[in-house]
Amino acid sequence: MKKSIFSIIALVISVIMLIVSLQFYLDTRRHLLMKSLITPDSISVQIPEIEDRLNINESLFSSRETAITQTISQVSPAITGIHVTRIKQYSNNPFFSDPFFSRFFPNNIYKKKIQSLGSGVLISSDGYIVTNAHVVGVDAVEVYATLSGGKRYPAEIIGMDALTDIALLKINSEDLPYIKMGDSKDIIIGEWVIALGNPFGLFDVSNKPIVTSGIISSIHMDFGETESGHVYQDMIQTDASINSGNSGGALVNMSGELIGINTFIFQGKSSSGSIGIGFAIPINRVKHIVEDLKTYGEIARNWDFGISGQPLTQSIIDYYNLDTDHGIIIIDIKQGKAGDLAGLKIGDIILSVNDQEVKTNQDVIDIINNSYLKVGDSVKALINRDGSEFSVEIKLIR
Repeated sequence: MKKSIFSIIALVISVIMLIVSLQFYLDTRRHLLMKSLITPDSISVQIPEIEDRLNINESLFSSRETAITQTISQVSPAITGIHVTRIKQYSNNPFFSDPFFSRFFPNNIYKKKIQSLGSGVLISSDGYIVTNAHVVGVDAVEVYATLSGGKRYPAEIIGMDALTDIALLKINSEDLPYIKMGDSKDIIIGEWVIALGNPFGLFDVSNKPIVTSGIISSIHMDFGETESGHVYQDMIQTDASINSGNSGGALVNMSGELIGINTFIFQGKSSSGSIGIGFAIPINRVKHIVEDLKTYGEIARNWDFGISGQPLTQSIIDYYNLDTDHGIIIIDIKQGKAGDLAGLKIGDIILSVNDQEVKTNQDVIDIINNSYLKVGDSVKALINRDGSEFSVEIKLIR
């Protein structure tokens, strides 16, 4: 019995000594490991790891720079805010339009200053700015252009063309930043574009243009003549957000080229802002208009066809035994005007102009306007005279 107890005690002592020995071994290993971590060799190994992490962070930061951000930085200085002051006349006489009462009540005419705003684009280093004609208006008395940074310049109205809705301004300064004009024939549906301008006057808050981005949604969008007299043909459609005040601003591609002038948007029934359907005038049209405005200060649209006509009725068709249901018959010609100089005569029937059928005098006007023709340009008319058809070129003159 005593021998058994001594055996158990010896076993317990052996286990305790084994545990103590193992603990001593682990403590020794831990101590040696800690010493190795603070040696000069170990420090030299860890420094490159820190540098690698810094390089990774710098690379991640640099990757935020994209074609969009680089283009914005490049073209933003050439965007301007446009501020216009107009004088509006009005009367407070409720009987002003009544000829009887207007004899007894004085007609007091009042004038009021109206402030409006829009956007513009510097297109040359000597201060030429393109914007929309509807931004400037026909009754503007003061126009100012604000550049990035907040500097404000009085702007001279060089000329406007209401038909194309393009205006050219000039500020008195040199060595200004400007945007290179691109080629709207090279536009690709789906390519990224940037819209820059002065929506809601926010340019004046930040002293720099407001930027949105999107893609080219469509091209060659034709809307014809609007109630305001502007003709919007071959327009560029984009989903870049365009809002009130963006009119006259730049539509720019990723090469930093000006490809269009932002002009109008479609709006939803319950919204007065952008729904992602905006339209810009193609830059190739802007180029032609700008050159004429620089040279002449206007685009001569006051041509006179010099004829009066009436639509063909069934009785006229039967009388002349015509094999057509369209056309206008000439009932009067002004001497020395376009029709007379082209050799047209009373009784001639105009069937088409520039290969487009006509049925009314307005059709002729619309065809000429929708083609952006001006004094000096010519149209081709198909004429029926005494049953024979022939073509004649008519040059537009005043």
